[in-house]
Amino acid sequence: MMADTKRINRFFLLATGPLLGLVLALLIGGAGIDWTTDVEGLTQDTNIPEVTSIIGKDLAQAEEAAKLTASSLKETAELYHKTTETMASIKKTAAYTADRPEVIYNKRITAKLGTPYQTIQSDNLRIELYKINPGTYKGYVMKVKLKSPDAMKMTLGKDVFGGAETTLQAAKRYGAVAGINAGGFADSDGKRYPMSTTMLDGNYLSGFQPTFKDLFFVGMNHSGQLIGGKFKQKEELDKLQPLFGATFVPILLNNGVKVTIPDKWKKSPLRAPRTVIGNYKDEQLLILVIDGRDEKGSSGATLEEVQAKLFNLGVQDAYNLDGGGSSSLVVNGKVVNKPSDGQLRPVPTHFLFFK
Repeated sequence: MMADTKRINRFFLLATGPLLGLVLALLIGGAGIDWTTDVEGLTQDTNIPEVTSIIGKDLAQAEEAAKLTASSLKETAELYHKTTETMASIKKTAAYTADRPEVIYNKRITAKLGTPYQTIQSDNLRIELYKINPGTYKGYVMKVKLKSPDAMKMTLGKDVFGGAETTLQAAKRYGAVAGINAGGFADSDGKRYPMSTTMLDGNYLSGFQPTFKDLFFVGMNHSGQLIGGKFKQKEELDKLQPLFGATFVPILLNNGVKVTIPDKWKKSPLRAPRTVIGNYKDEQLLILVIDGRDEKGSSGATLEEVQAKLFNLGVQDAYNLDGGGSSSLVVNGKVVNKPSDGQLRPVPTHFLFFK
C-alpha cells in the first residue's frame, strides 16, 4: 500500500513539475499575467449598419447602371441591325438602279428581235438565239453578253497556221458552247491560210499588213470588247490592245452609221449565205448567220439587206465575215444553220464562246 502511494506521488510531481517551473520562472523574471477581461473590446461596432446601408445603395446603383447599359446595348444592337438592313436595301436599290438602263436598253433590243427560242446562261456569258425571216431570206441571230473576257476566243484550224477544220470540230475540241466561222482565207500548197492581218493571243501570226482596198480587221481586245476597222499603221491597231482577230470585207456599220458598200461586193455575189458580227452600245454582241442554197447569188441575203437589218436592230458596228459555204453557226454541239455546201466547210479561223 505504501509503495502504491509513493508511485502516485511521484507521478503527480512529474506531471506538475513543468507547470510549477514555468510559474516560478515568470515570478522571478518579473513578468506579470493580466487576467483582466476587456469587455469593451468585444462590443459590436456601431458603424456596421451604416456601412451596410451604403454598400446596399451602391449595389442598387450598380444594378440600375447595369440595367441601363443592357438596355443601351440592346438599343444599339437593334439600331445596328436596322442600319444593316437599310444598307442592304440601299445596296439592292443601287444595284437595281445601276442595272436599270441596261435592262431597259436590252428590252428595246429584244423587242425588235422577238422571243428567243433558246437561251444559255452562265457566269461567263448569256446567249440568246432568235430566228429571223423577213421574207427574202432566212437566218439566225445570236445575241451574246460577255461577262468575262475569257468567254470568247479565236482558234486556228487544228491549232496550226495553215490548218483548217469545221466550226463544229473546233467547238468540240475546245469544249465551246457556241461558235461561228471568222475571217477569210486563201489556199496555197494544200494548206488554208488566214487572209491578211490575223492575231492570236496578242501576237501577229504573219505580221501586220496595212489595210488595202476594202479589207478590215475585226476582233476582241484584252477587256473583251469588239474592235475593228481599217488600219494603215501597226501602231493604230496596237493602240486598241487587240487580243485576237481576223480579216475580211466589207465594213457594214460604223458607230451606228451605214458605211458605203463598194459596188463590187454588192453584186458579187448578189445574194449569198452570210456571217456577220456586230456590237451594241452596251458591248453586247450580235451575230447574224443567213442561210442560202449556194454561192451563185440566187439565194441568201444581199449585203444591203443585212446592213439595213442590223441598222434597224440598233447595232453600232458591224463587220461582214466570210460567207457562202463558210457560214456556220454551232450551238451546244449542233449545227444550227444549213450550210450551202451540204456540210460544214473546214476554215482556218473560228470565233468560239465558252460557258
